Amino acid sequence: MAGGKLSGRQKMINLMYLVFIAMLALNMSKEVLSAFGILNNKIVESNILTDSRNESSFEQLAQKAKDQPGQYGDKKAKVEKIRAVSKEFSDYIENFKAEVTKKFPKDKEGNYPCEKMDKGDLVDRMLFSQERLSPKGKEFLAKIQNYPAQIKQIGGSSVADIEMKKIEKRFETNPVFSEKAGKKLDWMEYNYHGYPLIATITKLTQLQADIKATESDVMSGMFQSDLVAAASLTAYQPIVVLEKSVFFQGEAVKGKIILGKFDPSLTAKSVVVNGSSVQAQAGQANFSFGSGNVGEHPITGSFNFDENGKVISLPILDKYVVVARPKSATISADKMNVVYRGVSNPITISFAGISPDKVTASAPGLSRVGNTGTYTMIPGAGTDVAINVVGTLPDNSKVSDKKTFRIKNIPAPVGTIRGEDGSVRGPKSSLDIATIGAKLKDFDFEVGLDVLGFNFRVSGQPVVVVQGNKLDSRAKSMLTKAAKGDQITISDIRTKLIGSNILLQKTAPVIYEIQ
Repeated sequence: MAGGKLSGRQKMINLMYLVFIAMLALNMSKEVLSAFGILNNKIVESNILTDSRNESSFEQLAQKAKDQPGQYGDKKAKVEKIRAVSKEFSDYIENFKAEVTKKFPKDKEGNYPCEKMDKGDLVDRMLFSQERLSPKGKEFLAKIQNYPAQIKQIGGSSVADIEMKKIEKRFETNPVFSEKAGKKLDWMEYNYHGYPLIATITKLTQLQADIKATESDVMSGMFQSDLVAAASLTAYQPIVVLEKSVFFQGEAVKGKIILGKFDPSLTAKSVVVNGSSVQAQAGQANFSFGSGNVGEHPITGSFNFDENGKVISLPILDKYVVVARPKSATISADKMNVVYRGVSNPITISFAGISPDKVTASAPGLSRVGNTGTYTMIPGAGTDVAINVVGTLPDNSKVSDKKTFRIKNIPAPVGTIRGEDGSVRGPKSSLDIATIGAKLKDFDFEVGLDVLGFNFRVSGQPVVVVQGNKLDSRAKSMLTKAAKGDQITISDIRTKLIGSNILLQKTAPVIYEIQ
C-alpha cells in the first residue's frame, strides 16, 4: 500500500495504517501467548490431581492383589508395567520441555515468561531438518506411536477392545488436513512446526495429560470389567439346597433353590468345617470327616477372606443324614427273569447306595459294558447261571450278593418265503427266485438267522432236498410241474444263528400256493 504512484500524504497515511495493524497484532499475540501459559498451568494442575487419583487406584488394586492374588495378581502386574512405560514416556516429554525452555526459567510462582516465548525456531531445529524430520523428530514421533502398542501388548485381554480403540485414537499420528496449506500435512509438521514455544510447551503438557488419562482408563477399565462380570447373571448358578440329604420312600422332598456364584480365581484365607481347618482351593474347599451314627447331623463352619486389611467370615450352615449301610444288591434281567443261550442278554446290576464304578460282577459269559451298571451275558451249557456281585463302600469295606438265572434255548423259528410265514400265495415265477428264510416270532431279541437248507415238495411229487436258501435246479424243475392251485411245502428248514454255530430247534414249515 506504500508503493505505486501515490502522493506523499497518502504514503504517510498508508504507513501509519500498517503500523497501527502491527501494533494490534502485537497486542493480540501477547494475549494469545499469555493464554497459552494459563492453559498450560491448568493442565499441569490437572495432571497433578490425575496422578494422585491414579496412585490411589493403584493402591486399591495392590491391596486387592494382596488379598486375592488369584483374582487380581495378574492385573496388578500388568498395571505396574503399564505405569512404568507411561512414566518413561512422560519423563521423556518432561526432559524435552526442560531442554527447550533453558533460556526461559519460571518465576517464583512457577509461571513461564510466556510473552517472550513467541518463537519456535529452537523446536523447529530440534525436530525438523530441511522440511523433514530430524533424528530427534523421528525419535519423538516413534515414542508417541509405540506407546499405545506397548499398552496393548502388556494389557492383552485385560484391556477391553473399546478402551484400546480409544487409547489408539488418543495417540493417533495420521496426516491432518490444513485449511491454511490447502492440503494434508504430516502429523508432526501440523502440530509442532512453526508454533510459538509456549504453544508447543502447552501441547507437550497436554500429551502428558493423555498419558495419565490412559493410566486412569486402564485401571478403571479393569475394575469395571470385574464389576460387570460380578453383576452379570451369567456369573450365577442355581444351587439346590435340600432340607436334608436323604428322604424315605413316600416322603415329600423339600428344599430351596438359591442363586450363587462360583469364582475359580477367588481363594479363601482359611476354611473351617465342623471345627477343623480344611485346605482352601480356587473358588472352593473340599472336606472330609466321619459320618457318625444313623440320623441327622449338622455341618457348620466358615469361609474366611482378607478384605482391606480385615478378615471377613462367611458362615457355613447345612446338615446331612446318615442311613444304614446297604447289604443287598439289586440285580435284574432287562428282558425277563431268564437268559437265552446263543444271544447277548442285557443285564443291569447295581448296589443301592454304591456308585456303579464301585460294583463288580462275575459269572460265566458275563462282560461289562463301559463304567455303568450295564452288562451282557452269553450263557453256555447248563440250565442255570449264578451272578455274583461285590460292592465297595466309601470306607473300602465290601458287601456281596448273588442271584441265579435260568438258561433257556431260543424258541423255534418259523419258515418264511419273501419274509412271509404260514401260508403264502403267488405265481410260480415269484417262488422261482424267492429266498427261503426264517424268523423268531414274539422274541424280544434282535437276532439274525441263516437258512442252511430245506425240503422242497410239490403235491403228488417226490421230495427234493435243497442246500442253501434258494431253489436249486432240481427244485425248479419240480416247480414247472406244479399247476394252479397246487400247494408246495417248504419243510425241515435247517436254521442257525448268524455268527454262531448253534443250530436252532426245528423250524416250522411254510406253504406256498400257486396262483
